[in-house]
Amino acid sequence: MQIVNDDKCSWINDLNTRSNIKNLEKNEYCEWLIIGAGYTGLSAARKLGQLYPNQKILLVDAQLAGEGASSRNSGYLVDTTLNDGFTSNKELDNYKKKADIYRLGIDSVKRFIKEYQVDCDWNECGKYFASSKQEDKKILENFSDTLSKLGFEHNLLSNKELKKKLGTNFYNTALHTKGGILLHPGKLVRAMIDTLPDNVCLYENSSLLSWKKVNNKVICNFKNGSIKTKKIIFATNGFLKSIGIKSNYNFPITLTASMTRSLSYKEFVSLGEPKEWGVLPVRPMGATIRMTKDRRILIRNTAEVYNPYQMSKSELYKRSLKQRLGIKKRFPQLPDDIIQSSWSGIVSRTRNSSQIFEKINDNIYVAGCYNGSGIGVGTLFGEQIAIKASNENTKEIETIEARIKPTWLPPDPFLSLGVKARLIYERFRASSEI
Repeated sequence: MQIVNDDKCSWINDLNTRSNIKNLEKNEYCEWLIIGAGYTGLSAARKLGQLYPNQKILLVDAQLAGEGASSRNSGYLVDTTLNDGFTSNKELDNYKKKADIYRLGIDSVKRFIKEYQVDCDWNECGKYFASSKQEDKKILENFSDTLSKLGFEHNLLSNKELKKKLGTNFYNTALHTKGGILLHPGKLVRAMIDTLPDNVCLYENSSLLSWKKVNNKVICNFKNGSIKTKKIIFATNGFLKSIGIKSNYNFPITLTASMTRSLSYKEFVSLGEPKEWGVLPVRPMGATIRMTKDRRILIRNTAEVYNPYQMSKSELYKRSLKQRLGIKKRFPQLPDDIIQSSWSGIVSRTRNSSQIFEKINDNIYVAGCYNGSGIGVGTLFGEQIAIKASNENTKEIETIEARIKPTWLPPDPFLSLGVKARLIYERFRASSEI
């Protein structure tokens, strides 16, 4: 099925339009095929190109490379996450395993940026977990205890301190972690496209219609051609379920976001001229907010079970109204018409917030489902699944495979009903934070 994304994502529209885009229009044979050209697929293709410079590697995406979730996220490279529920010593060990993966993900992106001299507005300013509710301070104090046990540098902040740093009176309590990084996701993924090895052929706007394993090969059918390959890596993240990969272990969630125009100097002064910052919610369905390097405000405050292939302009507009209200809650002095663009995107989730990293059989491999942490983890998993598919091992793979594995999910319609009910409940609990 054809994916239709809106064309209003600010991160994407900041970039120059690409040329020489190729569609798959013939039958092909290759040693390696990667489905999905986001952070994971691009990272896997780069690693395979380095490992096998004389082999044919094909990378295929249903839309333009990097213009799915990889460019449509909020641009957080996370070191820690809050809503994991780890409290006992056993759970603390599991949280550490997850944090170790985040650390390796940050290292993976750092290596890429250093090697290719990438400018993606990298800012090691950390991130805030913040709430307007004073009672949420207890949640943050418990989280602070967890971070202290694991040696993460962080600090708790009050309303007065937050007003100075964020330019808003909205938040009453927050915890700042120093290991988080903010960046421009569009610039990062574009650099990954531009630096693909010469033996990697990228096909775009080419939706996978069906696939099957025949003897020791995998045959994939597209609208205008087919590809027969020795080995395949599925890296479609939010669309893994729709192509029948680990379908009882992951599900897509549709998010929408909006970004303002750049604030005028007068508007920026009214906020106290804050430095770039990023806020994540304490409650799962609260709003994610960023002040960017160029003084734009990004807000994401919706998450829902929705058709992952397309959102109409009218439906997107309804959600942008919620984002305008979210901005006005925090910055009432800003004008009503300050939002410049709104867009939708897909995140992949598992029941227990773990990731998928697996050898299905000798020909088929899969990596994905990052639960909102796809920049670093996706980049890491891409290069490491390429190594695993090469029958090699690394310390990174050992760390990845030490994590708790995704747990089984019930089939639809029970899954969709359960997810919808949970989202409604969390949305109600976080209503003041949206």
